[in-house]
Amino acid sequence: MNIHIRRYLFRFILFVPVAWLLIILIFLQSNEISTKPSDNIKLKEKKSGNYRIGRDADEADAFGGDALARLRDHLVPVHNKSNSGESSSVVRVIHEKPEQVAAPQLENPKQDLNGPGEMGKPFEVNKDKLTPDERKKYEDGFQKNAFNGYVSDLISIHRSLPDVRDPGCRKLSYKGLQATASIVMCFHNEAWSVLLRSIHSILDRTPEHLLKEIILVDDFSDMEHLKKPFDDYIKPLGKVFVVRQPKREGLIRSRLAGAATVKGDVIVFLDSHIEATEGWLEPLIAPIAANRTTVVTPVIDVIDDTTFKYNYGAVSSLSVGGFDWNLQFNWHGVPERERKRRKHELEPVRTPTMAGGLFAISKIYFEELGTYDAGMDIWGGENLEMSFRIWMCGAMSVFFCNRSIGTLVTAPCSHVGHIFRKRSPYKWLPGVNVVKKNAVRVAEVWLDEYKKYYYERFNYDLGEYGDVSSRKLLRQKLQCKSFKWYLTEIYPEQFIPGDAVASGEIRNVGAAFCVDGSTDHKNYHKPVIGYPCHSQGGNQFFMLSKLGEIRRDDGCLDFSGGINDANKDDKIIVYPCHGMKGNQHWVYKENNQIHHPVSNLCMTLSEDSKHIRMSQCDDNNTRFKWSWKRKPLNETNKTE
Repeated sequence: MNIHIRRYLFRFILFVPVAWLLIILIFLQSNEISTKPSDNIKLKEKKSGNYRIGRDADEADAFGGDALARLRDHLVPVHNKSNSGESSSVVRVIHEKPEQVAAPQLENPKQDLNGPGEMGKPFEVNKDKLTPDERKKYEDGFQKNAFNGYVSDLISIHRSLPDVRDPGCRKLSYKGLQATASIVMCFHNEAWSVLLRSIHSILDRTPEHLLKEIILVDDFSDMEHLKKPFDDYIKPLGKVFVVRQPKREGLIRSRLAGAATVKGDVIVFLDSHIEATEGWLEPLIAPIAANRTTVVTPVIDVIDDTTFKYNYGAVSSLSVGGFDWNLQFNWHGVPERERKRRKHELEPVRTPTMAGGLFAISKIYFEELGTYDAGMDIWGGENLEMSFRIWMCGAMSVFFCNRSIGTLVTAPCSHVGHIFRKRSPYKWLPGVNVVKKNAVRVAEVWLDEYKKYYYERFNYDLGEYGDVSSRKLLRQKLQCKSFKWYLTEIYPEQFIPGDAVASGEIRNVGAAFCVDGSTDHKNYHKPVIGYPCHSQGGNQFFMLSKLGEIRRDDGCLDFSGGINDANKDDKIIVYPCHGMKGNQHWVYKENNQIHHPVSNLCMTLSEDSKHIRMSQCDDNNTRFKWSWKRKPLNETNKTE
C-alpha cells in the first residue's frame, strides 16, 4: 500500500509544475495580440467562382484567431445562377448596418460627386489661362511641394474614391478581428490640404474599434500653417495626436519618436501624402493578428502628382519589391515560384523587400526586432535594412527554444494611394551624402561578403558612416541567418555580380572617355554616351555577365540597329535584361574589342568622344578598343 501511495504522490509532484508551465505559456501566447478566435470554421471546396471564407451558418468570418495563417485553405467559391442561367458573383451582406468609422462625431460635408477630383478622377488646370496672381500660386505650389499644391487645394479633403478592391476582397469579413492599430505619420512642411486629406481618409474609412490612434510626428516644420492653426484643427478629431520634434531629425528618427508613444497592438507607418481607400486596414493587420512575425505592406496605388488622379491596377498586376547593387529599392513582377506557391490571388504575396513608406508591424515584434537603426540620417536605406532583418532574423518562438522565420508580404486586398514625387522638396544635411551613408551601414551589418558588390560601385570609398557595432551585436543576439541564405531562399532571382566575367568602367583606349549611362527603368530606350572617365563608378560601372550581357542591375545594353539599314541607327540603348542573348549578347575579345555577334559589329567611340556607336570592326583603330577589368574564370562565371 505504501508503495502505491508513494507512486501516485510521485506522479502528482511531477504533474503540478508541468501543468503550471503549460498555463504560463498559454497565457503568454494569448497576450501577444488580442484576437477573438473564430468558432466552428468549416472548410468547403468548389472549383470555380468568386471567393469568401467558409463558416457555419453561411457566415463569413475570416480572420479570428489564427485562421488567416491558413487563408488559402479557407477560400471557397461562391456563385449562383442568374435568371439567364449564367454564373454571377454574390456579394454577401456581412453587416446589417454600416460599420462605425473612426470619427463618428464629425459630420463630413455633403459630397458633390461632380466636384474636383471626386471618385479619384483627374482635375486639370490650364495654368496659361490663370490670372497672374493665380498662376504664381500654381507655380509656388509645385515649387514648395514637388506636387501640384494648387490643384490639391481645390479638391475636397474628404474626397470620394472608387472601391478599388478586387470583388473577392469585398466579400471577406473581419468580425473576429480585435487587434488595434496605431497610425504613425511623420511630416515636414507638408501641404495643408494633402496632410488633412491623408488624415481624413483614415478617419473616414477605418472602423472605430480597430483604430487606437493617429500619431502625427512633426519633424520640425517651419511653415506657419503647421503650427497653431494645425493644432487647433486637430483638437476636435479625438484620436489624433501631434508629437513635435525639437529639431530636424528626419523620417527614421521621427518614426522612432512616434513609435515610442503608441498604445495599439499594431504600428502602421504611413507617409503624409497618402489616401486610404475603403477596407484598407483590416487586411493589413489581420495577418499580424494571426502571426506576429508577419509584416504587411498594402498595395501602393499612384496618385498623380499633377492632376491627383487615383491610379490603380488589378490583382493580377501586383509587383513585389527587390533591390539593385546600388542598394536601391526597385519593383518586379511576382516571380513564377511565388505564383505557384499561392493557391489564390487574394492570398498575401511574399516580397523580398518593401518600399518602406507604408507598412504594418506588431508593436512587440518591432521592438524585439530592434526597431530602426537610429544611426541612419533623414531617409533612405531603412526600408532595405528592415526588409533584410525581417527575413533573416525572425523571432524567438514562445513554446520552443528556436527562432521562427519572419515574413514580409503584400496584402492584395489593402490599397493605399501615394503621391510619388519626382524630386525631394526638402533641404538635406549640407556636405553629407545621407543615402550613401545609410546604405553603407546596411552593407556593413547585413550583406556579409556580398557588400563588396556595392562598394565596387564607388571604388570602396565608404566615407564616414558612423559606428555600427551595436547593430552587429543586435544581429548576433537575434541569431540571424546569412545574406547568402537570403539570396538563395528569399530572392533567388537576384543577379549576383560575382558571376560577372568583367566589371568596372569601360574605358576607351584611344581617349580618356568611358561608356556612361543610367540603367534605371526611367532611362530605358535611351542611348549610352561617351563621357570623361571619373573613376567614381555610378553610371560608368558595368558588368559583363556569363550570358554576355553588358548590364548594371536589371538594365542591359541593347543594339538592334545596323549601319547598312537606313531605318535603323547605330546607337546602343538601355533595355530591360531578358536573358535571351540576341541583341543583348556581347563578347569582350582578347584584342579588347567589344563585339556584337548578331550584327557582327563592334563598339566604338565617336570622333568627338560624345557618342558610343556600332561600326565595322577595325583592329588598328584604338577607338574600337576598351579597357575593362576582367575577372578570373571560375565555376560561377564561365560564359555560356
